[in-house]
Amino acid sequence: MSKARKDPCKPYACRIQACLTENNFQEDKCVEVLEQMRICCLKWHKESICCSGIDLEKPFLKKADSDKTAKLPNSSI
Repeated sequence: MSKARKDPCKPYACRIQACLTENNFQEDKCVEVLEQMRICCLKWHKESICCSGIDLEKPFLKKADSDKTAKLPNSSI
């Protein structure tokens, strides 16, 4: 990834940090945000430094829930 280009998954990484901070670092309170990051990394893992260490095979939401809520929000990413 070139230095001039922004990391496409950085906004999701920032949302994870904010969510964890707001919820006393209880991951179970931030599963939707974690899943959004995983989905971003599925698409951008080769270009996003934020995706290093993310297990792309492990969904954070249950299958039934992920169909409803795990889609990336509409954004410029």
